[in-house]
Amino acid sequence: MKLYNTLTRTKEEFVPLEEGKVKMYVCGPTVYNYIHIGNARPFIIFDTLRRYLEYRGYDVTYVQNFTDVDDKIIKRGHEEHISPEEVANKYIEEYFEDADGLGIKRANVHPRVTDNIQEIIAFVKELEDKGYAYEVNGDVYFDTKKFEGYGKLSKQNQDDLEAGARIEVNSQKRHPMDFVLWKSKKEGEPGWQSPWGEGRPGWHIECSVMSNRYLGETIDIHAGGQDLAFPHHENEIAQSEAKSGKTFSNYWVHNGYININNEKMSKSKGNFFTVRDISNSYDLEIVRFFMLSAHYRNPVNFSDEMLTQAKTALERLYNAKEKLEFTISNLQESSITEDEKSLAIELDGFRAKFINAMEDDINTADAISVIFELSRFINTNVDEKSSLEFAKKCLDEFNELTSVLNIVNKKNDDMLDEEIENLIQKRVDAKKNKDFKLADDIRQELLDKGIILEDTRQGTKWKRA
Repeated sequence: MKLYNTLTRTKEEFVPLEEGKVKMYVCGPTVYNYIHIGNARPFIIFDTLRRYLEYRGYDVTYVQNFTDVDDKIIKRGHEEHISPEEVANKYIEEYFEDADGLGIKRANVHPRVTDNIQEIIAFVKELEDKGYAYEVNGDVYFDTKKFEGYGKLSKQNQDDLEAGARIEVNSQKRHPMDFVLWKSKKEGEPGWQSPWGEGRPGWHIECSVMSNRYLGETIDIHAGGQDLAFPHHENEIAQSEAKSGKTFSNYWVHNGYININNEKMSKSKGNFFTVRDISNSYDLEIVRFFMLSAHYRNPVNFSDEMLTQAKTALERLYNAKEKLEFTISNLQESSITEDEKSLAIELDGFRAKFINAMEDDINTADAISVIFELSRFINTNVDEKSSLEFAKKCLDEFNELTSVLNIVNKKNDDMLDEEIENLIQKRVDAKKNKDFKLADDIRQELLDKGIILEDTRQGTKWKRA
């Protein structure tokens, strides 16, 4: 398998630290609001990478944090007249609701900053003891000039970074690129006792500490949105490697940006959408399918038109699956025929093509194309004359590939109630008795109830409108 490593700017063969095991850290949300569509992309992409690695037999330890103490959380607490802890708890619950809708699997560990304060203090103290950090008036900063490799992820030297970056003016810093590890407490903020006085962690330190605590000093994959590469991930590398003297992460994987109607998403432009907003108009599986329909490193344009196209494409796959399941339900037990044995060899080829796509830097766009090819193959080669064994083999193949991407796997939980079942059977009887007016009336009645009927050679099929 090859992954594009932001650190080297090349696709590299993926070789884990330990055979058969993968340690993976993905930056999670700052929980002061509902997650927005820009957050959704990395969560979906790296959930899919994790699922694929597990599909290929790896034991994946997946850590995704919650930033539960932050200026935005404190501000939201003041606005809502609740504590920062209550704000964080509220939006962690809301995150999980949206994540479930997007088909995102729970991490093995979802650590919170506030559960790791003592570990953060110890980490910062060690950096200070080693000469990489300095304290000024209760604030502790990382001295970027002391870390020789600073800028290696963004591929810029310190002078270029200082010239091109918008640096917060702070007379306490020794150098413009230095960043805060520990902040002294201000009025109305939460704080914890530390060797430098009461305060709270800076943003960048948390991921280094939690990755180190739950995965060790060196991990296989660190992932997140492209916007995190600098300065967040650059700073993580500096502080982690300064402390341990070891490589922090062997592979750095970043997804591309999202534009809204061909413009950068921005609250000021009025094109800022939360996942919860979108769920009012679209099933969130459509959002997942949309995100996976493009290569993760490419920018994507998010719009109603694109979501509608994704909805139509996803429905085609659902219809193909439902048609196959309906055909299987009407087949008698029978073994695969000689003609079907050659088709079965062709069927196995779809799995190989799917794996080739995913092995090439998790190319989900090509993987989805393979699933559509498989769908056309099934539509062409499975009918009422097929053997049950071959038809089931086709369904197993379809389900296997779609499950890796976690798409087309929702079951219709809205089972027909007894009244509708009776109406369908009554219509079947009416047609047998040539009472076509009654049959038409029942069809219309069912349509009014949101049930669409389709008469086929195998019997009457139904779907919800």
